[in-house]
Order: sequence, then C-alpha cells, then structure tokens
Amino acid sequence: MSNRQYEYSKSNSGNRYHEYGLQGGGKSNRYYDYNKSTSGSSRKMKELLLKSDNQVCADCDAPDPKWASANIGVFLCLKCCSVHRNLSSDISKVLSVTLDEWSEEDIESMVEVGGNSSANAIYEAYIPKGISKPKQNASIEERTKFIRSKYEFQEFLKPSLRMISSKSSFKTCASGVDSDSFYSSATSRNAVSNTGASISIGTLKVKVVRGIDLAIRDFRSSDPYVVLALGQQKVQTTVKQSNLNPVWNEELKITVPQRYGALKLQVYDYDTFSADDIMGEAEVDLQPFIAAATVFSDEELPDDMQVGKWLKSSDNALMKDSTINIIGGKVKQEIHLKLQNVESGELELELEWIPLHQ
Repeated sequence: MSNRQYEYSKSNSGNRYHEYGLQGGGKSNRYYDYNKSTSGSSRKMKELLLKSDNQVCADCDAPDPKWASANIGVFLCLKCCSVHRNLSSDISKVLSVTLDEWSEEDIESMVEVGGNSSANAIYEAYIPKGISKPKQNASIEERTKFIRSKYEFQEFLKPSLRMISSKSSFKTCASGVDSDSFYSSATSRNAVSNTGASISIGTLKVKVVRGIDLAIRDFRSSDPYVVLALGQQKVQTTVKQSNLNPVWNEELKITVPQRYGALKLQVYDYDTFSADDIMGEAEVDLQPFIAAATVFSDEELPDDMQVGKWLKSSDNALMKDSTINIIGGKVKQEIHLKLQNVESGELELELEWIPLHQ
C-alpha cells in the first residue's frame, strides 16, 4: 500500500485537493485547487511538490516552503516570499501553495521549469566567490540583497548574459550591470562594450519542417520554397511542386554574429516566366534561444531539461508558446508560425545551436 493517500473536499472556491502524509502520523498542509478542466496539470503539480529539491526554499533552503513564484518556477519560504513580493510581478509572481487558487497556466509554468533545481541551475550558475546563499535565520537585509541580485539584476548567470525570469524566457542584456546592483561585474560590462557585428558567436541550424495550408498563387496550387535571412546572409529550401502542404525537413545553416537581429522568413511561389510571388512572411526572435544556448556553451550540458521559452503574443507570429530545451546534449527549439501578410499559411521550424568549438 502506498504511504500516502489523498482526499477531495468542497470549498467556496471549488474543489480542493488535500495531501495527507502518513509518515509520522502528521497531516501535510499542502493542497492545491483541483478542477476537472485542469486535472492533468494538477497531477503534474502534485508530482512536482513531491520532488525532494522542492521540499526546501529555493533561496535559503528552509524546509517545507508554502509559497511559490509561478513565473520563475521556484518554491519559497515565508521570509523569502516577503522579499519576492517587493519585486515587480513581472519578475516574480508570488502565490501561496496552500491558499491561492492556481490557474492552469501558472501550474504549467511551474511544471515546465521543473522546480528549484532546474531554476537554480540557471539563476545560480555563477555565484562569485565570497558570496553565499542566505541561511534560514538570515536577516531581511541579507535576503533582500541576495534575492534582488539573483532575480532582478540576474548577476549569477554567465557574465555578459541576463535573462527575463517571467515564463522562463531568456534574453541577452542590452547594457552592463545595473547601477544599483549589489554585485558589480566588470567582465559583464566589457563583454557588452566589445561586441561587434563581424564576430561570429556560433552557428544556427534551422530545420524547415513543413508548411501548412499555404496560399494559392497558381491556378489551383503553388510551388513553394522558403527563404531565411539573417543580416546579409540568405539561404533557401528546394522548391516543392504543386503542394500547399509541403514537407521539406531540410536543414539550413546560418552564421550568427554577436550583433544579430531577428531571423526573417519568406515563403515564395516559384514561377518560371515571371517574378516569384510572395506567399507570406514571419520573423523569429532569436534572443531567447541564443541567450539560453550561450549560458551552457562553455560547459558540459546537463540532462534533458527546459531552459527557456519564447511566448506567443500579439506582436509576434507564434501559433503557440515555443519552448527551448536541452535534448541529447544539444540546445533546441521547436517553432510553429502563422505566416503574416497573406490569406493563409503556417510554417513549422526546428532550431539547433552549434557552438564555435564544434
């Protein structure tokens, strides 16, 4: 028989899911909302709560944390939670594990990060010598100093990189360390000032997987091909004859300079006797992907895990959120785009990062 049992009970805010730990005869005070529409997410959250690294505070190692930062993906004790509440909600969205109602999106965000160990592998990757995490009995001043440096100023990442903690999405910092930063980094400032458009930082491998419901440009079909452009570089796929749902599965490579912009995609209809007709276009923001890849570029990659996300919004062409993962020792990202400035059409891509030393 399992050493744990579970009970459902009614409350004004809906069904609550209580977990009773039988070890020691005690009752766990952890529970979370359970609704039919989010049952799958709730089960994932339950499993996440039971992981040993999530049984202590991510910032001070205090046992049995009752709070969490939904967008960072960590569990927190009450004392560290009070510091997080003083950060902007864009940096840390604090929820009670036992009292607040969790949306399916918040639960999925926590599950995708993977908990304290996965998050700290990023946020505490490069803690300088002489700096240590606060203890359970640390003062509020000590906690504030460490937590702001860790999440707000993001000083414990690899030098010259910063990331946005919300939804685990990464991006590089456009300037040096914040002037109010508790721990300055001359290396970070120098890395930013010495960047240049002509210096390569790696290679982007783009797998053009397939097109979906592409626009008609000939009599009843089209002869599509895809052009990728990064700066002055351009590469393209082969032409697929008379196909509105072409499958390419073609890999194209582009060198990435230190100063890079968006990856631009255009789909064309090949025409033998006149100019090729445009069949839609889109842009891919490379910052989350390249920043995540560069974090691990000089070290052995960890086991398979999610390390970032590019979020769907009204100002990009994503059909859905696009996660960045380490798979088989490589940083990869799957992207599903809605083609712009055209009556119909979608495009699926896969990105893979190739470091300079490979």
